[in-house]
Amino acid sequence: MLKEHDFKWIIILTPDDVKIGYKMATTLKNAWDAPILPEAGSIFEKNWWTQFLIFASVSVVLTFAAINLERVLSTTRHLCNDLWGTLFLTTGEIFLTLTVGVFVWQVILVWKYRPAPSCSDKQLPRCTVIVPAYNEGRHVLMALESLAKSDYPADKLQIIAIDDGSADDTWHWIKMAAKKLKGRITPLKHAVNKGKRHALYSGFVSSTGDVIVTVDSDSVVEPKTLRRLVSPFVHDKKVGAVAGNVRVLNRKDGIIPRMMDVTFFYSFDFVRASQSMVNTVMCTPGALSAYRADLVKNVMDEWVNQTFLGKPYKIGEDRAITNLILREGYYVRFQQNAMVYTNIPSDYKSLCRMLLRWGRSNVRENMVMTGFAFRKFREGSALGAQINLIMSWLEMTVAQVLLAVSMGYLIQHPFTMGLNILIGIVISSGVSAAFYYHRYRNTDALLAYAYAIFSFVALNWITPYSVLTVHNSGWLTRQISVQKVQTVESTPSQVLALSSVKG
Repeated sequence: MLKEHDFKWIIILTPDDVKIGYKMATTLKNAWDAPILPEAGSIFEKNWWTQFLIFASVSVVLTFAAINLERVLSTTRHLCNDLWGTLFLTTGEIFLTLTVGVFVWQVILVWKYRPAPSCSDKQLPRCTVIVPAYNEGRHVLMALESLAKSDYPADKLQIIAIDDGSADDTWHWIKMAAKKLKGRITPLKHAVNKGKRHALYSGFVSSTGDVIVTVDSDSVVEPKTLRRLVSPFVHDKKVGAVAGNVRVLNRKDGIIPRMMDVTFFYSFDFVRASQSMVNTVMCTPGALSAYRADLVKNVMDEWVNQTFLGKPYKIGEDRAITNLILREGYYVRFQQNAMVYTNIPSDYKSLCRMLLRWGRSNVRENMVMTGFAFRKFREGSALGAQINLIMSWLEMTVAQVLLAVSMGYLIQHPFTMGLNILIGIVISSGVSAAFYYHRYRNTDALLAYAYAIFSFVALNWITPYSVLTVHNSGWLTRQISVQKVQTVESTPSQVLALSSVKG
C-alpha cells in the first residue's frame, strides 16, 4: 500500500550525487524538473545475477547468430527458390524498411520534443478534475488525496469523484475523502453500474472548469502534475486535449508490473512524444488526460451514445474522445513532465484482459480515425497523423500475417527461423532498453528484453484475437469476487441516479 511518505521531491545533480530509488537520468536534454518515481529500488539492486543472466542471454544469442550466419543465409536462399517464400521475404523486407524509416523519423521528432513550460497561478484556467471509480476501494482515497495536494490554486480547482454503482466500499472511501479534505471533493453516486463512460459523462455535466482533467481512481499524481498538464492549453489555443505521462505504481507486485513500467516508458516518452510533435497523439490515457471543456461538451452526447455494430460502445472511452477532439480540428499533445502513477494487473490473466480491451478499442477507433484522417480535418499538415495511422493498421494486419507465416516456417526450419526470431526480438527490444537506460541509468532497462520474450511467447495472440473479436465490448476487469459490503446509507442529494443522465 502506498503511503504519503513514499513520495519525495528529489534533485539529481550528477549520476553519483543522489541515488534515491531510481537513478534518474542526468542526461535529460529537456529543461524541466525530473519526475519522481514511487517505490524506490531497482529489481536488480539485490538480484545482480538476474541482470547478468539477461545480459548473458542476449550476448549468447548475438554470438550464436554470428557463428551461424552462413546457415541462416542458406535458409534464406532456400526460401527464395519458392514462390511463397519469395513473397514472404519480399513483404517482410518492405515492411521492415517502412518500420525502420518511420522509426528514424520518430527519433528525430523525439529529439526535438520539449514539454510546454508551466504557467503561473494567474495564467492557469479554472480546472475540473473528474475521478470515476468502480470497485476501487481504498485506492480512490489515495487518488483524491494526491489531487487535493496539487500545486494548483484551490479557488480554480474543482474535484469530482463518482462512484459508478460499486459493489464494494468505494462510496465509503469517497465520502471519507470528502470529509477529510473539507469540501474539496464533490461526491456523486450512481444508483447502478453503467460503465466508466457514463461515470465520466456525469462528471462532465457537473463540471464548471474551463479545462476538464480525467484521472483513474487507482492512480496518484505528483503535486505539479495538474499545473503542467493544463499549461499547454494556455500557450496554444489550437490544443484541444493533452495526454499525461503514465507510469506503473505497483512495481513491487511482481515481474509483470516491472516489465510493463519499462514498456509504458517507451509508449509515452518515445511514441507519444513523437506523435505530439505532429499534433496528433492518438490516445489520451484514461489514467491522466485533459480536455478543453467547451469541446468536451460539444461532443459528449455523441461520445456517450457511441455504438459499434449496433451495440453500446462500453470500452475505449479515452481513444474515442481523442478521435472526436481531433475530428473537430484541434491538436492533441503530450506533456511529458505531467506524471501519474497507476496500478496495473500483476497476473497473466488480468494483464491479458486489459490488453484485449485496449486491442479491441484500437481496432475500432482506427476505423473511426480512418474516416476523417485522410481528408482536410484541420488547418495545417496532417501527414504525420496519416503516417502513424497507416503504420498502426500495418502492425495490426501485415505484421500479424508475417508472424503467422513465420510460425509455419519455424516448424520447417526450427533452428534458423528460431534464431532469426530471437535476433529480431533482441534488436527491437534493444531500442526500448537503450532509451530507458539513457534516461534513467537504471538496469531495469534489461527488462525490455524479458518483456519481449514474454510478449512473443505469451501475448502474441492478443492482437489477432482482438481483431477477430472486435465486436465484444466487455470491460473484463474490476469485477470483485468478495462478498458485498453493507451499503452505506446516502441522502438523496448525494445520489446521482443514472436515469437522470442523458444516454
